[in-house]
Amino acid sequence: MSETNEPMPVLFVDDEAHLRAANAQTLELAGFEARPLPSAEAALDAVSPDFPGVVVTDLRMPGMDGMALFRRLKALDPDLPVILITGHGDIEMAVAALKEGAYDFIAKPFAGERLVESVRRAAEKRRLVLENRHLRAEAGMADGDVSMIGETPVMHRLRRTLRQIADTRVDVLVEGETGSGKEVVASLLHRWSARRAHPFVALNCGALPETVIESELFGHEAGAFTGAQKRRVGRIEHSSGGTLFLDEIESMPPAVQVKFLRVLETRAIEPLGTNETRRLDLRVVAAAKVDLGDPAARGDFREDLYYRLNVVTLRIPPLRERREDVPLLFRHFLARAVRRFGAPMPEVTREVREHLARHDWPGNVRELSHYAERLALGLDDAPLADAAPPAPAGASLSERLEAFEAQAIREALSAHRGDVRRTIEALGLPRKTFYDKLQRHGIDRRSFTEGPAEG
Repeated sequence: MSETNEPMPVLFVDDEAHLRAANAQTLELAGFEARPLPSAEAALDAVSPDFPGVVVTDLRMPGMDGMALFRRLKALDPDLPVILITGHGDIEMAVAALKEGAYDFIAKPFAGERLVESVRRAAEKRRLVLENRHLRAEAGMADGDVSMIGETPVMHRLRRTLRQIADTRVDVLVEGETGSGKEVVASLLHRWSARRAHPFVALNCGALPETVIESELFGHEAGAFTGAQKRRVGRIEHSSGGTLFLDEIESMPPAVQVKFLRVLETRAIEPLGTNETRRLDLRVVAAAKVDLGDPAARGDFREDLYYRLNVVTLRIPPLRERREDVPLLFRHFLARAVRRFGAPMPEVTREVREHLARHDWPGNVRELSHYAERLALGLDDAPLADAAPPAPAGASLSERLEAFEAQAIREALSAHRGDVRRTIEALGLPRKTFYDKLQRHGIDRRSFTEGPAEG
């Protein structure tokens, strides 16, 4: 549950109109969203199990009284704060209500400050309850699903769309930067569908050489080519009934694209070494880190294959476009890291909060997760490897741009732990240009690695 500046709603239930109006005004002046209601029945219509506010009700009302309303609300949501307003003769009843779980009671006559104080404390409790519920619900996701945590409108829309299309037969194209959670989206589409009892088959098209990817996708019969000593079921056929996830599909070789387009059109496959056609129950989720709808970005990726895949396109926003979700994600990653390493919960200092707010997170959710892990291990106070000072005061525009470029490269290397391929993807640089810039800025890539990395 993200922080919000919206006032918390307070239902004020009383059958006397002048009391409703006066107390509603008091609550509004205190910064709450007062909702005056004339009856218990009207209050029940206005409350849901996760109602984000507080209920204040008079005990003595015609029809359903305040005590009956409190018990109905408690059955609906045991954690909903209910404040009872009592006359002198109702104190015993109010005390009994406190034992049953009412939040507070206020005896008539009362000052406005007494009402505001009680509502303010109840509102804070309600905020904490709802936030804990939200975090518990998110923690119920598998560890890999946390990329979908978020309370920004774009994340609400994305999760809603995933549930709407999960059980359909349409193919899906997922676009997003490195580390944004494209495989998480594919996995959720699979797990939220009726296909979850069948395999979720993932293949990174950019991780296999052209000589291997065709056999991996389409399979082969024994003797289909030199070295094919036994039959192999390809990833496409193995995914039948389940979900086939193809990551970095823009890296699929052109010759393989032609064969794969045929599979998508016919929903059938002919493995190498046989003329047999095998029908498939196929659902494809393809992911790309570039906009395949842009001819310049698409490169040699076939336009007809793009349009065949582009039945539904989902775009995962980078973290810099949903900065309000960063603190929520960070808290989740930090708690997970503390459990994983058996470490004490570290202090989240002002410097850490400022870094969370200002950093652009080029490595997206993956980078944020690594940052939380370093903080849990007590490594955050150490300077970034190979860190460089900012441009000195009075530097020329050219010098400032050079300093900014060097720092951006260092941050990307740090986010991807020195992995060259992921770093140049995040920066959008050709490999040769990247190495030229390392040399010009005197950056040692190896100082960012935590083990062997691509050279």
